Amino acid sequence: MVERTADQNSLKRLLPALGSRTLVMGILNLTPDSFSGDGLAAAEDPVDAALRQAERFLKEGADILDVGGESTRPGAAPVSAEEEAARVLPVIRALAERLPEAVISVDTSKASVAEAALEAGAHLVNDVWGLRADPRLGAVAARRGAPVILMHNRSTPGSAEVRARLGGRYVGVEYEDLLGEV
Repeated sequence: MVERTADQNSLKRLLPALGSRTLVMGILNLTPDSFSGDGLAAAEDPVDAALRQAERFLKEGADILDVGGESTRPGAAPVSAEEEAARVLPVIRALAERLPEAVISVDTSKASVAEAALEAGAHLVNDVWGLRADPRLGAVAARRGAPVILMHNRSTPGSAEVRARLGGRYVGVEYEDLLGEV
């Protein structure tokens, strides 16, 4: 049984566009160590700063708001699921409440963060490790009926646990391998 918690009307609005045009994603970066200098974590009120940025993104034509709480820059230190959730969940809740028309994705590779984010109002999961870092993430997305954006990443994972799980395959994952696992 699929457990849908977020309002799916926002997401359904995008379905006709898939494959017919490029969708634009506005990134709400809630990390203190952003390599692009756009991290909202340093703001006096990160939730308010994220809401203002989200409103600007939507006004400028963004289709999806992507909320991330762990840096994926090369060499970034991994953060715990608890810390990542503490960064993203207040923003996702605020976005779902104040901008109900917005399609919200959570940028995470952790099943527990994805589960909580989908419960809080996110519609989809954006995983930079292509469902390889946490073997439970695919099941969470499937159970919630949440689409997943799979990314290919040539970086070395910051966590020894993730490096071991990926078995050195994080550098040159082939497209066919990824499709086979999905």
